[in-house]
Amino acid sequence: MKKSNAIITLIIVLIVALGIGYIDIWGINGSGNAKDITLGLDLAGGVSITYQVVGEETPSATDMSDTIYKLQQRVAQYSTEAQVYQEGTNRIGIEIPGVSDATQILEELGQPGNLYFIQQTDDAGNTNYSYDPTTGQYVLHYSIEQLIANGSITVSGSDVASAKAAAIQDETKNTKYIVSLTMTEEGKAKFGEVTGRAYNRGETLAIYYDNQIVTAPSVKQPLMDGNAEISGNYTFEEAEKLASTIRIGGLSLQLEELHSKVVGAQLGQDAIKTSLKAGVFGFALVAIFMIAAYLIPGLAAVLALLVYVVVIVLLLNGFDMTLTLAGIAGIILSIGMAVDANVVIFARIREEIASGMSVQSAVKIGFNKALSAIVDGNITTLIAAIVLWILGPSSVKGFAQTLVLGIVLSMFTALVVTRLIIQAFIALGVKDVKFFGRAKDRKPVDFLAKKGIFFAISGAVIIAGLVIMGVNKFALNKDELNYSLEFKGGTATTVEFDRAWSIEELTAQVEGNIEKVTGSTVQIQTVSGTNEVIFKTNSLDVEHRDALSQMFQDEFGIAESKITSETISSTISKEMKRDTLIAVIVAIVLMLIYIRIRFKDMRFGISSIIALAHDVLVVIAFYAAARVSVGNTFVACLLTIVGYSINATIVIFDRIRENRSIYQENLKTIVNRSITQTLTRSIFTSLTTFIMVAFLYGFGVSSIRDFALPLMVGIGCGCYSSICIAGALWYSLKKAGKKNTAKVEAKSSSKKTK
Repeated sequence: MKKSNAIITLIIVLIVALGIGYIDIWGINGSGNAKDITLGLDLAGGVSITYQVVGEETPSATDMSDTIYKLQQRVAQYSTEAQVYQEGTNRIGIEIPGVSDATQILEELGQPGNLYFIQQTDDAGNTNYSYDPTTGQYVLHYSIEQLIANGSITVSGSDVASAKAAAIQDETKNTKYIVSLTMTEEGKAKFGEVTGRAYNRGETLAIYYDNQIVTAPSVKQPLMDGNAEISGNYTFEEAEKLASTIRIGGLSLQLEELHSKVVGAQLGQDAIKTSLKAGVFGFALVAIFMIAAYLIPGLAAVLALLVYVVVIVLLLNGFDMTLTLAGIAGIILSIGMAVDANVVIFARIREEIASGMSVQSAVKIGFNKALSAIVDGNITTLIAAIVLWILGPSSVKGFAQTLVLGIVLSMFTALVVTRLIIQAFIALGVKDVKFFGRAKDRKPVDFLAKKGIFFAISGAVIIAGLVIMGVNKFALNKDELNYSLEFKGGTATTVEFDRAWSIEELTAQVEGNIEKVTGSTVQIQTVSGTNEVIFKTNSLDVEHRDALSQMFQDEFGIAESKITSETISSTISKEMKRDTLIAVIVAIVLMLIYIRIRFKDMRFGISSIIALAHDVLVVIAFYAAARVSVGNTFVACLLTIVGYSINATIVIFDRIRENRSIYQENLKTIVNRSITQTLTRSIFTSLTTFIMVAFLYGFGVSSIRDFALPLMVGIGCGCYSSICIAGALWYSLKKAGKKNTAKVEAKSSSKKTK
C-alpha cells in the first residue's frame, strides 16, 4: 500500500466511524438514531391486551394452550418479543413491545375467533350463501351450526398452517398481490376434497370469519397439495389484512376483547442507562487492554471495533430489530467473537515474526493462517444462530437475530477493517517489530497428563449440581431451579396509587417490601395515563395475597378496593420449550456435520458437543446452587455460552489439525503443543468478554445482574473447557479408536494364521 493510499484509508475509516456515529446519536432529519431502535417490553413497554373466551368460563387446558401458542405466532408480526399468557381460567393476556396504539393493534388483529371454509351448496343442492349486489356483501342463509351439521363445513381455520400476502407477476408482467395459503398435514386432505368438489360444481368457496363472509373466491382446480392462492384486485395492504384475518381465525377458542392498555417498561430507563454506561466503561477497558497487550495491532483492532459498534447500532435500527436483554446477550457474544478473531490473528502475526519474517510478511501470513480458525469458529456459531432464528420460538428469535447480525459484522471488521488499518500503519512507516511484538517460544505444557484431574473436577461439579437440584426438589420441597414467573406463571397484582409513580421510584421504595412479603422477585409495569401499577410475582397463595394487600394498605395507604390479584400462566409455554429444544437439536446436528466436513474427523465434532454439554450443565449447577432466578433470559444465557464455547474449542481444534500436518510428533505432544500455542488467545478472549459482562453486572439493575452473573460463570467455564476438556476428550476418543482398530486387526491376523 502506498503512503498516500494509507492516509486515505485511515481518513475513510475515521469518516465512516464518525459519520455513522453521528447518525446513531442524532439521526438524519431527527430520525434514524439509536433512540428509534425498537425495544422490548423489558426495556420500553408496549401495548397490553386482555381477551376473554366467549361462552366458556372454564375452557379445557388443551384448548387454552393451543390458542395461546397460535396467538403467540400471530402477534410475532409486531415483534418477536411479544408475550402471550393465560390469566385466570378463561382469559389470555398479550403484551406487544415497541407499540403504543392499542386501538390500531386491535383493529389489525381483528376479533380472534373461529374461521370456516363454506361450500356454496350442500349435497342436497341448497344454496348456503349468495352475493347481495346492493350491499356488496355475501349473505349467509343458514347458521354455522346448521352448515356443520349438513356437511357444508369440513375445513376450519385450525387446518391452516400459514397465510401471508405475496406479490406475483401476471401474464402481462404486471405485479399483483395475492394471499398464499398452506394447509396443515391434517387439513391437506380435507382441503383437497372440498376444493375438488367446488371445482367440479363450478362453485365458489367462502371464507367465513367474525360473523361474516370475508371473501368467496372461485376454485380453478382441485388443490390436493394443500397450497392455494387467493387472488383479486388487492393492494398489498388489503392482501395482508386478509392474510392476517385468516391467521387469527385459526384459534381453538373464540375470544372477545376485555380491555387494553399501554404499559411501561419492566426494567425502566435506568436499565438502559446503566447498560449503556456498562458498555462504555467495558469497551474503554477492553480498548486499553488490547492496546497494552498488542500495541499497533491492538490499536487497529480498537478502531475496527469502534466501526463495529456504530455500524451494529445503525443496522439494528435499519432492520427494525427488537432489542431486549436477550438481544444484548447476542451483541455481547458477537463483540467477544470480534475480539477473539483479532487475538487469533495477532497471535499468528507474532509467531511469524518470531520465525524471522518481516512485519509486512508476518501480517500477510498471519491473516491467512488465522482465516480457517476464524471462519470455522464463526460459521459453527452462525449455523446455530440461523437455525434458532428460523425454527426457534419468539422468545429466542431476538437473541438469534442480533447474534447473526453481530457475527457477520464482526468477521468483516476483523478480517477486512483491521487488516486495512494495520496495512495503512505499515505503509506510513510503522514497521518496527517492537510495535507488533514477538511470540515467545514456549515449551508445550502437558495438559493431557492432568486430564484425569480435569475430568474428575468437571464430573464432581456437575454431580454436585444434580444433587443440589435433587435436594431442592425432594428435601426442601422447592423447585429444582428458582423458576421465575416466565416459566411457572405467577400472580399479577394491580394497585391503583394516589399518583403516578415512575419505575425508578417503585424499584427503590416498593420492590423491597414486596420481596420481603412474598419471597419472590418482582416484575413491575406502570400503566400509561393512569395511576395503576402491575406487580408480577411468583404464584401466591391466599395467605401471601392477603399479606401483600395488607402491606400496601399499611405502608402506602392504598384502599383494599384498589388492589386486585389474578393468576397468570407462564409466558414460556410447553410448545415454546419444545420448539427451542427442536431448534437446538437441529443446530447441534448441523454443527456436527459442518465440523465433520471441515475437520474430516467426527471425533472433533463429538468432543465439541460434549464440551458444550459440560459448560451448560456447570452453569445450570450454578443456577441451582446460587438460586439465581431462571427467567426469560435463561435460554439466551445458555445459548450465549454455547456459542462462545464452540468458538473457543474450534480455535484449538484448528491448531491441532494444522500441527498434525507440520510436526512428526506423537499425538499427545501435538495436542499439548496446540493448547499451549492457543493458551494466550483463550485467556485474553475470555478476559475481554468477561470484562464487558462484569461491567453489565456491576452497573445493572437486579434483573440484569440475574442475567450477567451466570453469564460470567459460563465465560469462565467455557475458557476452562476449551483448554482443559475439549482437547483431552478428542485425544481420548482418538486413542480409544486406535485401540479398537488394533484389536480388530489382531483378531483378523489371528484368524489368517489359523
